[in-house]
Amino acid sequence: MSATVQLLPLGDAAVLLHFGEGISLATHGAIQAVSAYLARHPFAGLRECVPAFTTLAVYYDPWLVSQAGHSPPYERVAELLRQLLPAALAPTPPAPAEVVEIPVCYGGEFGPDLAVVAQHTGLAPAEVIARHAAPEYLVHMIGFAPGFPYLGGLDEQLATPRRAEPRPVVPAGAVGIAGPQTGIYSLPTPGGWQLIGRTPLRLFNPEAAAPTLLQAGQHLRFVPISAAEFATYSGRPPL
Repeated sequence: MSATVQLLPLGDAAVLLHFGEGISLATHGAIQAVSAYLARHPFAGLRECVPAFTTLAVYYDPWLVSQAGHSPPYERVAELLRQLLPAALAPTPPAPAEVVEIPVCYGGEFGPDLAVVAQHTGLAPAEVIARHAAPEYLVHMIGFAPGFPYLGGLDEQLATPRRAEPRPVVPAGAVGIAGPQTGIYSLPTPGGWQLIGRTPLRLFNPEAAAPTLLQAGQHLRFVPISAAEFATYSGRPPL
């Protein structure tokens, strides 16, 4: 995998590692491996790593990097990354995956587009719910808004196009489908995904030590709950 990783400048304070064109478990695993390796073995000046579907952005402090050598910061960081890629991508036994349970109240006021998805897929609303709650999903990346997870693992039969007209505001916690993907709105934002449910969990809390509930590389499962359970949910602080 290391031979296919491209390194590109991203502004004047980041290196973009490009792992390929297609979304796959192998690409995701490589991105997570390099990100985890840098967390364990940070270089002087490393600020943060931001994983995406096929890339990893490595942000650094140019001033601190420049103090560690004579070459320009980008060239120095790029060379450091080239040197560590073989070790970071070396095969290792997979760690047991923690599965985060996300309670969701499907349909009704919480999922106004459930009927649209049912009609598009030819399934009964109850079957849409059952199929959506069945898989174990992988968080490929966090993006669009702080804490918004892009998930892999949606049942192919549930794939439904986005709405023709996006909503001006989608409530935080809304669970939606857009094409072959499903995700959870972490903040009230405009959005065009088909909304099939809502979770009472708070996915983004800027005042918390860990502001985002989910991280790239985690696994989750949706657990159907009733409207009464939504109203009285006593887990992580509700939205």
